[in-house]
Amino acid sequence: MDAQLLDILGLLVFGFILLVKGADWFVEGAAGIADKAGVPQLIIGLTIVAMGTSAPETAISLTASFHGSADLAVGNIIGSNILNVLIILGITALITPLAVQKSTVRYEMPFVIFITVVFAVLGLGAGLLKGLSAPDGTLSRLDGIILLIFFAAYLAYLFVMVKKGEAEAEEVPDGKNASWAKLIFLLVVGLALVVLGSNYTINSATALAKMFGMSERFIGLTIVALGTSLPELATCIAAALKKNADIAIGNIVGSNIFNMLFVGGVAATVKDVPYQGRFFADSVVCLLTAALLLLCVVLNKKKELNRIGGIVMILAYAGYFAYLIQ
Repeated sequence: MDAQLLDILGLLVFGFILLVKGADWFVEGAAGIADKAGVPQLIIGLTIVAMGTSAPETAISLTASFHGSADLAVGNIIGSNILNVLIILGITALITPLAVQKSTVRYEMPFVIFITVVFAVLGLGAGLLKGLSAPDGTLSRLDGIILLIFFAAYLAYLFVMVKKGEAEAEEVPDGKNASWAKLIFLLVVGLALVVLGSNYTINSATALAKMFGMSERFIGLTIVALGTSLPELATCIAAALKKNADIAIGNIVGSNIFNMLFVGGVAATVKDVPYQGRFFADSVVCLLTAALLLLCVVLNKKKELNRIGGIVMILAYAGYFAYLIQ
C-alpha cells in the first residue's frame, strides 16, 4: 500500500479517535460543571448529555463548512442519519429484537420524516419546484434559525414526556464529587480534542477524495458518516449484548433529530452552507430510511424491530451503497 495513503488513513483514524474521546470528555466536563452549578439533572440530561453523541457530527459539519467543504458537511448529516438506521439498528436488531416505546412510534418517528423533508426543502429551496434536476441551493442563516426553532420545540416535547414519565433523560455524570479543576480540564481538553480531531478528519477525508478521484459527497455520506456515528454504534451494540437494547431505537431516532436540527441548524446559523442539487437523491433515501424503520415496527405484531427487519435494513444500505459507487 502506498505510504502516502497509509499516512492519510492513519490521520483519518486518529481524527476519529480524537473526536470520540474528546466528545466524551467535553460532555463529562460540561455536565459535571452544570451539575455543580445547580442546574437540574433533567435539563442536563436532555441537553448536554443527549447532545454528546452528536458532538462529532457538529464538529465535522462546522469545520467542513469553514474549510469550504460543504459537501462533507451536508453529506455527514444525511449520511449519518441513513447509516444510524440502516447499519446501526440493522446490526443491533440482528443481535436482539428491539422494542419501541409508543411515544417513539406515534411522535418521534413521524417527526424524523417531517424534519427530513424540511431539511431538504430548506437546502434545495425553490429549485425543487422545477423538478428532480433541482439546481444547487443553500442552507442560509434563516434556514439555520428555523431548524433550531424546531429543535427547541423538540426539547420542549422531551421535557414534557420526561415529566409525564413516558420517557427518560440521559444519565448525568456525577459532578458533585469531582473537583472544579478536573471538570474544567475535561471541558477544555475535550473541546480541544474535538476541534483537533475534526480538522484531522476533514483534511484527511479531503485528501482521500482527491487521491482516488472520489467526490466529497461520497466521502461525507460514507466514511465520515461512519466515523462520526461510532459513539451510537458502540452504545447500541453494547446495550444489545447486555440484553438491554430497548432504548436503542429511541436513542437513534433522537440522534437523527439532533443531527438534522441541531447540527444542521448550528452549521447554517454560523455560516451559509451550500446544498448541492445532487443531494436530492440522498435526501429521498434518508426520508425512505426513516419511513422504512417506522413501517418495520408498525407491521410487526410485537411492535419491535426484529431480526428480519434488521436484515432488511442492512440489505437496504447495501443497495444504497451500490448506488453511490456507480
